[in-house]
Amino acid sequence: MIRLYTDRLLIRDHTESDLATHHELLSDRKVMWFMQDIQTDSIEESELNLKTAIDQTECSDRKYYFFRIEDKFTNEHIGEIGYTVLDFTPVGKIVEVGYFIRDKYWGMGYTKEAFEEVIRFAFEENDVCRILCGCLKENTASEKVMQKCGMIKEAEFKECQWHDGKLKDRVAYRLLRSEWNKNRENK
Repeated sequence: MIRLYTDRLLIRDHTESDLATHHELLSDRKVMWFMQDIQTDSIEESELNLKTAIDQTECSDRKYYFFRIEDKFTNEHIGEIGYTVLDFTPVGKIVEVGYFIRDKYWGMGYTKEAFEEVIRFAFEENDVCRILCGCLKENTASEKVMQKCGMIKEAEFKECQWHDGKLKDRVAYRLLRSEWNKNRENK
């Protein structure tokens, strides 16, 4: 079981006991506004989502690294972060990261803190060579998290994602292991 620690957070693999708060988060329309493709409407849908995350922890060729973000002192469920392996290459994995947290924690640095630790884990412990991340252009808070974590803007796609009854623009960011190492050396 993966367990990552920061100053304030425990970022860990899921367990079956997470279902109630997992469902609360995934079914929260305000929190999931920009992630409607994984928003759930029923406890059964949330349970299936959780089961997928748990089942992956046992796979030798694990493709999904979906983690629960908790306050490490109170164990309160703050949100979710993780990545999907898009490709296994001879030089490392190419992954795409996603994250969302409860609205009462917005603007408090929790997402950045969790994302920085997941980046460290990916590059140092999980043989990742390239991280991708993106969001709808109007989701400026998410884009700022990517920027603060040292990600580099690669593209802006015009009218490429259907959301809220219309086509919307999307931005895409990347971070290579070599760029991450160089940034650390320069600090």
